[in-house]
This record gives sequence, C-alpha cells and structure tokens, in this order.
Amino acid sequence: MKRKQAGVSLIGVLIIGAILGFLFLMGMRTVPAVTEYFAVKKIINVIVDSGPGPDTTVSDLRKDFDKRAYIDQVEHVTGKDLAIYKRGNVVEISVAYSRIIPIFGNASLLLEFDTQAKRGG
Repeated sequence: MKRKQAGVSLIGVLIIGAILGFLFLMGMRTVPAVTEYFAVKKIINVIVDSGPGPDTTVSDLRKDFDKRAYIDQVEHVTGKDLAIYKRGNVVEISVAYSRIIPIFGNASLLLEFDTQAKRGG
C-alpha cells in the first residue's frame, strides 16, 4: 500500500512566510509609536496625580511635561500640544495626536492617539 504524502507545499510555505513577514514589519513599525503613547499617558497621569496646587500655572504644567518627556524620550508630543484646563482645584490634561508610519513605498499607516487625566472636583 502506498501512503499519500501530507504536508505543506512550497507555495504554502511562501505564502505563510510572506504573511508572517508583513505582520512582523507592521509590528516593528508600530511598537515605537505605541510605546511613546503609553509614555505620554504615564506622564500626564503622574503630573495630575502629583496634585498641582492652586498657584501652579498652566505654563508650569507644560514645562513639567516637557522635562518628563525628555527623560522618557517622547519626541512627537510637547507641552504645547497639551490641552490643560485648570479651574480652582480641578486639573484636566488631555492630548490627541496622530502618527503616520510609512510601511513601504507610498503606503502608510495612520495611528490616532487620545488620552486624558483629571483630578479634583
């Protein structure tokens, strides 16, 4: 009795390899942007949780963000990009930004990020 061979053909291996290669490329291109987003989110939460006093100005909060962003190597968001609302003891900081990540040729991936933190009230 002859047994029929079973397995993946060469074309199947090439197709699976191409799909895995594309997914790996997408992951390698998007991981830095997502990591930066989590750093921005952490910085905003730390600033708000530190409980800025009533004498702290909006420009002081922006400078504090810039210092922390420099340490965490955040390059695409600055203190000028923050929307800061301060009314008495209530402090709300939010930021919304997008990143365009080139994939290959003229194909790009658009990532939109939005985060906010609020304390007081």
